[in-house]
Amino acid sequence: MTVKRRDVLLGGGGAVAALAAGGLPNASAETVHPPTKWDHTVDVVVVGSGASGFPASIRARESGASVILVEAQPHTGGHGTCSGGNVPLGGGTSRQKKYGIEDSPDLLFRDLTDWSVVEPNGFPDYRFNDREIIRAFADHSPIVFEWLMEKGVVFVDKAPDTLGGGSVGNSVPRENHAAVMNWVTVQTGKPAPADVQATTSSGNGLIRPLEAAAAKAGVQVLLEHRMVGLYRQSPNAGRVVGIAIDNKGKKINIRARKGVILATGGSSTNVNFRRMFDPRLTEEYCGIAGQPWSDQDASGELAAMSIGASLWGGFNQTGEFGSGLTKPGHIGSQYGYVNLRWMPGSPVFDKARASGLPVKDWQNIVHVNMIGKRFYDETGGQFTSNNYNTVDPYTAGSYLNAKNIKYRPNNWINAALAGIGDVHNGGGPIWAIFDADAVEREKWNPKPPNVDTGSFFFEADTLADLARKIQMKYQRVPMPPQALEDTIARYNSFVDSGTDEDFGKPKPLYKIAKAPFYAAWSTPVIHDTRVGLRINGKGQVIDMNGTIIAGLYSCGETAGGFSQHGLARATCQGYIAGENAAGEKVST
Repeated sequence: MTVKRRDVLLGGGGAVAALAAGGLPNASAETVHPPTKWDHTVDVVVVGSGASGFPASIRARESGASVILVEAQPHTGGHGTCSGGNVPLGGGTSRQKKYGIEDSPDLLFRDLTDWSVVEPNGFPDYRFNDREIIRAFADHSPIVFEWLMEKGVVFVDKAPDTLGGGSVGNSVPRENHAAVMNWVTVQTGKPAPADVQATTSSGNGLIRPLEAAAAKAGVQVLLEHRMVGLYRQSPNAGRVVGIAIDNKGKKINIRARKGVILATGGSSTNVNFRRMFDPRLTEEYCGIAGQPWSDQDASGELAAMSIGASLWGGFNQTGEFGSGLTKPGHIGSQYGYVNLRWMPGSPVFDKARASGLPVKDWQNIVHVNMIGKRFYDETGGQFTSNNYNTVDPYTAGSYLNAKNIKYRPNNWINAALAGIGDVHNGGGPIWAIFDADAVEREKWNPKPPNVDTGSFFFEADTLADLARKIQMKYQRVPMPPQALEDTIARYNSFVDSGTDEDFGKPKPLYKIAKAPFYAAWSTPVIHDTRVGLRINGKGQVIDMNGTIIAGLYSCGETAGGFSQHGLARATCQGYIAGENAAGEKVST
């Protein structure tokens, strides 16, 4: 691939061509030095307007810095906006105290660094967390909870619980829920019903108050401004002094007198980047949680890597715990994340194209791979993760915690990704096969806008014709009609016998026998980004020599070293980065 000068990622001798295609730094590309003239100059530039970027920009302003926040999308919020709004901030918050929950920063730190906690499949939640990063999080966690409420975030008035938590600590409950209130939701394009606004959790309830607080604080927000590079004083040396922006084809340079904060949201949508940690995650895993509202294109990581930054926490990305990979919660649409369903009226429904069919009972479908064969018990669950009291009895730091866990491997997702026995990585599409009777039982309407016909949903009067119809971008080999017919015939025999002799599905209940027959996209969904840039407890980015890159900060899913799922690490690290960047000396 030819790298043109305009595609060069600015800074210490690195380049990234076509970030959306997943390009990686090229050390031999030409060096572009900082400009002699800047279009804007401020103290702090924040890149990304999500659950890290807004706290970073607000805290930097409160600490006396002038701030520009740049956002690649035409809207703010990032993945945080379309999240469930679950915020596991603990360490002794006012909410914990109100409900008699005893917690402290020391207990939170101990929980999130406990090497002895493992999941039933043997994977440890906390063993590879960076202790300096966790110490900073634990110390700031109760502070940030109170700060969020000061900024207008309303939490559902109930005791902290375990709902939506992932790797949040075993000792006490810490999960809080941002109430959606009267904010317009991006999923539907309208507010939630008035009678549930104070009791329904949503990312809108976190992001929209922070957006209002940023405006009140005087943060300048520039939409459709995509960062294409970082400027450093000299190649691989000196402080970061600004960023290069593409605004609809126009190049803009923004100087940061004190620091640049990368809050770009992670790397899950960048195929080549994510495959450094799991080669199986090829192009067909295209229904990323949070899309099409926002991308996680690794642009922040790649820009920092090109000027010498190190990545961190690779095991936390590949560890099979939590929501790194999930089963879809609805089928027949590209975007099937279980906790996010796009509805007509959403401002991005033209990109989502379909809402999907929510699955209540996996007894009503049979999963097949792209050559028409079953591969696992369809009712199998997700990867698990540690939460309050999931290890019981529990003694902090004791090897007995792992010894007492009953080993229960969860291989549904691994089976789905295993492939079809050829030389290609990636398992290929997974299809949910069902019939007219299943439609009645589930009360589905298998028509647009519920399903994405022609690409992610197919219908036919016979199983053989259904197999022949399954033709789309990621179906790299045709599905053999006889294979699908044989698979369904064998499954139907298990319904007669009451025993799944192949995969142990608990008492298969329903035959697939009544036309029309359907094939709905049901491929695993990629969610969390846990690998990212190496940072210290202040949020400063570290290079490959273990040295701080002055003037460069990172937070949230752009940063590595932290295994936790959810919004707490994003908001807390944004707060930390904003405060510390504002405290830098002004560069000349």
